[in-house]
Amino acid sequence: MAHYTKTYSSPAQLVTLLQSRGLHIENVARTENYLRHIGYYRFSAYLYPLLTTPKENHIFKPGATFNQALDMYRFDRHLRLLMFNEIEKIEIAVRSAIINITSRETGNPFWMTDPTCFYDTSTFAKTKQLIDVELAKSREDFIEHFHNTYSDPYPPSWMLAEILPLGVLTRIYDNIRSNQIRKKIAQEFSLGVPVFNSWMTIITVARNNCGHHARVWNRTFALRVLTQRRMARPWIAIPVNQKKAYFSLCIIKFFLDIISPNNDMKAKIDALLSSYPSIDINAMGFPRGWEAEPLWNTPIA
Repeated sequence: MAHYTKTYSSPAQLVTLLQSRGLHIENVARTENYLRHIGYYRFSAYLYPLLTTPKENHIFKPGATFNQALDMYRFDRHLRLLMFNEIEKIEIAVRSAIINITSRETGNPFWMTDPTCFYDTSTFAKTKQLIDVELAKSREDFIEHFHNTYSDPYPPSWMLAEILPLGVLTRIYDNIRSNQIRKKIAQEFSLGVPVFNSWMTIITVARNNCGHHARVWNRTFALRVLTQRRMARPWIAIPVNQKKAYFSLCIIKFFLDIISPNNDMKAKIDALLSSYPSIDINAMGFPRGWEAEPLWNTPIA
């Protein structure tokens, strides 16, 4: 394997490089400022679609401009904000379902740290370590109040759920010993256990991408997604690429229609796409006629 030999280039040097490769730059000083504050490596992902094939030659298509890439960057940012805002509602609802149903069915406020409530001891040990880490660094008033008031080694599960990352909570769900409890939680969202698990993984990955400001709009996700042959609620009928952003948006909308039946997610997507007419929605996995899908035409109560 070769050693990495590239050296640092200043924003001014990068602008010169981009121009030499055929990119039209409308305002040099403005472009340097963007590269200084965004970072070339991050921004290069939005320049990539403007390259000719083969991409390895680093030659831009005729007529390619810096502003076109900037539009893609801005669109992606607004898409992430839209997704993150809707995922927040899903995360809160899923936390509530896991805690309420498991606490009710087990009758044990401390089930989350009770090994008898889980079927795989190794997975339990790992999640318990993660709980310990979050507890140690938490400065939440309710956690400090519990430790100052009670002698129990761990707070009840409904307190722990408030400080755990979504990925840890879904891992805890997957390890619950009682399949009936896992079924009841999944049924809260009109899904079977395997599909609920799979879709929550997609939600978690999308949340993390949005939270870390990673590119979303034309990314191809590596995760394999499970689906149900028969859906209890409106869903999509047109075959789509499940590794693209559109499918993640569909999953988010499915959950939202249960959690918030009067949601305006479709209107938000329409407004975003209208604001950026040059964006290639095919790169996001949107199929032709997506607007007519049952999922996107759920009547608002």
